[in-house]
Amino acid sequence: MLGNFLSVPLLFFLLGILAVFLKSDLEIPQPLPKFFSLFLLISIGLQGGYRLYKGGFSLHILLVFFAGILLAIFITLYTFFILKLRLDTYNAAAIATSYGATLSPVVFISAGNLLDHIGVHYGGYMVAMMVLMESPAIILGLFLVSLFEGKKEKLSWGEIFGDAFLNGSVFLLIGTLVVGYLVGERGWKAMEPMFGNLFMPMLAFFLLDMGLVSARQMETIKPLAKRKLGYFLVAFAIFIPMLNAIIGALLAKLLGFNKGDAYMLSVLCASASYVAVPATFRISLPEANPSIYLTMSLGFTFPF
Repeated sequence: MLGNFLSVPLLFFLLGILAVFLKSDLEIPQPLPKFFSLFLLISIGLQGGYRLYKGGFSLHILLVFFAGILLAIFITLYTFFILKLRLDTYNAAAIATSYGATLSPVVFISAGNLLDHIGVHYGGYMVAMMVLMESPAIILGLFLVSLFEGKKEKLSWGEIFGDAFLNGSVFLLIGTLVVGYLVGERGWKAMEPMFGNLFMPMLAFFLLDMGLVSARQMETIKPLAKRKLGYFLVAFAIFIPMLNAIIGALLAKLLGFNKGDAYMLSVLCASASYVAVPATFRISLPEANPSIYLTMSLGFTFPF
């Protein structure tokens, strides 16, 4: 187990956090972080499509997709009502949506690398499920706002559906998943030197930048501690993901998933979106404070 914590990408992430805490001037120049992100998304999608091509469609895959969508809706719904006890509707909906949605590519990658390292198989369709869990959570979160705040006249549902399904990260994942499936074995072999062999070095660079960003985000929640709201949010960002992971594992056990798929489902349930949700809510729900929901997902849940 010690070897899992001493992996190069994880150590790069910790190095980024340490740089901020020690007030180093270390910085990843733009636009390299964006390039690393796009590279990883393409790699995930292509590998997922290739795995899906090798495994084919089945009733089990449809069951996995159903379970993922169900969990995304359930997590968004129950966390919203917990958060509503301490927060306004807008911020409660934004945070709940972040935890119901699961587009956390680096968490998914790290979990997949661990399974590959210990020789446990998981289906490539799990990439598609990660994307499928994103959109229902976003739509439900915005619906809850319209229900509790009467904002129906301000929300363009056409734009909401467009943001949920055509967000750049979601679109790229779905698109490369389809490409990976269509090109099959021959296509993947042609792309493997770039998107397979260089995957880990790119992940290490990306996580170094994520460590820097995460540590800086932690600072923004300090003002909330004055009214003890910060303690509540930090506790939520740590304990709710653990509860969600248990819920995911129990459902996977109930539906008879194999070990790899069950693990990946649990990891996704424990994740919080720091990609599509902030991009969507900054436009569709400007009343929600991004320094709260982005800090919780990226500054606390992601490192944890």
